Amino acid sequence: MEEKPLTDWNSGLCDCFEDASTCCYGFWCSICLAGTVSRQFGENNCLPLCDLCASYYGSIPPGALSLRAAMRHKYGIKGSLCKDIFISWCCTTLSWCQMYRELKHRKKNPVVISAQSPTVINMQPAPVMMMPSLGGYASHPVVIQASH
Repeated sequence: MEEKPLTDWNSGLCDCFEDASTCCYGFWCSICLAGTVSRQFGENNCLPLCDLCASYYGSIPPGALSLRAAMRHKYGIKGSLCKDIFISWCCTTLSWCQMYRELKHRKKNPVVISAQSPTVINMQPAPVMMMPSLGGYASHPVVIQASH
């Protein structure tokens, strides 16, 4: 099986101003943005709540890290787990914004897989309509009633 070459992220980590609405969303309500990214990627939208608990103790946000690594793996994006850890720990909000932009980009440019529809063959014969016969031939019995 042939491997696809790895690609870069659609936008850089600090490219927030390419999409100002995402930048504002991440700045003013980063936990909401993180929930949206989680849901759009197919995970539970409460996943980023783990990040809040982790940030209280100063540890690496597990939601951002796991989703970033999963997104890189799914879409074949260049990077490493070491970079994911560093970015998730030092630039959590920027990381969520980058993932959100990536999902928006992927939604705009869907991968189209075409499949031919199977050919349907009707195996039943076409219905036949019989014409009524004209007159009383031997093939049709004739009923004669006797009168008294």
